Amino acid sequence: MKRNGEPDILITGGTALTMSKTMEVIENPVIGIKNGKILFVKKAGHFPEYSAKEILDASGSVVMPGLINVHTHLPMICFRGLADDLPLMEWLNEHIFPAESKYVNRDMVYNGSLLAIAEMILSGTTTFSDVYFYESSVAQAAIDSGIRALPAQGLIDFPTPDNLDPSRKVQIAEKFIKKCTGVSPLISPALACHTPFTCSAETLRIIKEVARKANLPYIIHLAETRDEVKIIRERYGTTPVRYLHSLGVLDNLTVAVHCIWLDEEEMDILADYGVKVSHNPESNMKLASGVAPIPKLLEKGVTVGLGTDGCASNNDMDMFMEMDTAAKIHKATTGDPTVMDAKAVLRMATIEGAKVLGLEDKIGSIEVEKCADMIILDMKKPHLTPLYNYYSQIVYSASGSDVSTVIIDGKILMKERRLLNMDIYDIMERVRKIADAISGNNS
Repeated sequence: MKRNGEPDILITGGTALTMSKTMEVIENPVIGIKNGKILFVKKAGHFPEYSAKEILDASGSVVMPGLINVHTHLPMICFRGLADDLPLMEWLNEHIFPAESKYVNRDMVYNGSLLAIAEMILSGTTTFSDVYFYESSVAQAAIDSGIRALPAQGLIDFPTPDNLDPSRKVQIAEKFIKKCTGVSPLISPALACHTPFTCSAETLRIIKEVARKANLPYIIHLAETRDEVKIIRERYGTTPVRYLHSLGVLDNLTVAVHCIWLDEEEMDILADYGVKVSHNPESNMKLASGVAPIPKLLEKGVTVGLGTDGCASNNDMDMFMEMDTAAKIHKATTGDPTVMDAKAVLRMATIEGAKVLGLEDKIGSIEVEKCADMIILDMKKPHLTPLYNYYSQIVYSASGSDVSTVIIDGKILMKERRLLNMDIYDIMERVRKIADAISGNNS
């Protein structure tokens, strides 16, 4: 007979990495999930006998919070491999911007987002933050697939596929907020300005004011390249961070993406104003943009999360690969093998990423009353044997293909490597047709 409080899902066995404040590790746990929330987290033998609609045996596996990708451009998966091995400015101005002007529409954005979301779920990501055009279609793809998302409408000072009149930026922003607020408990809207050099001072300020009024995150690519620093110096006689500081747009709801070319004072400004940072090492490496001073930012108390960036500049959505890169690249550039240790990097991909998006009260750790966003990682693999340290094994040895089960908001979206509510073959075929149109028109 079912008792009051009986879980919908029961996870038993394995090892739970809670990623809580105390970083508790529970061997042979029993985790109950009900109505999308974590009902209890206990060690086997310390709980009453429960039955559940679904019981998942995690023996030989790690149960952990789902990964949080704090910066993406999902629809750009349609441009994956289109313009590789180029510097950022040439990549943007000669390839990506022209392709976007011709081929981006709601159909492309929705179907590209579905493919990217499928790739993320298959590799253990349960929450993402996205910046693009037609962002309400990204939100719809997230709703239809069941993933948690913070979609941010992108704004820029030239005509875009979803806004041919840049003077209507405020109306576009306000319309997006209205359309995506309250539409689903899984969706939290945000606004984004492209960069300090593609948006005027007026645009940067007024979009920030719209975001402030609605108490929403404000996302911006910042200090990504030497060229950006040069442009801002030539236009305004200062550096990108100081420029944004002078405009009054930096605060604890600002998410600065990349943050590679910073001096000491700029890092202090970001820390003093509580600005959050998205670290995207693989994209930065591929575009030869540089290496962000993440160890120094962390020392100064800046909250940092990990993002893959878009597939046009990274080519995959696998956060396990991003963690491995983030842990290693800073050891190489600093000459210090102790920086960015595995535990810290895994925190960046979970609870710290939740803090970047302002969602730490809901997700990022396995704790009672938090949303049940978690993954089960199969450790019974040759490349994960032997096992001495869970954090090291996950960051340095595991990959997205080791994720066996994904639960988001208390719903099982992938089980035994099978997506339960997405037809991946149909989605791939739709994106292939989009790619055929792009390649055919380019030939």
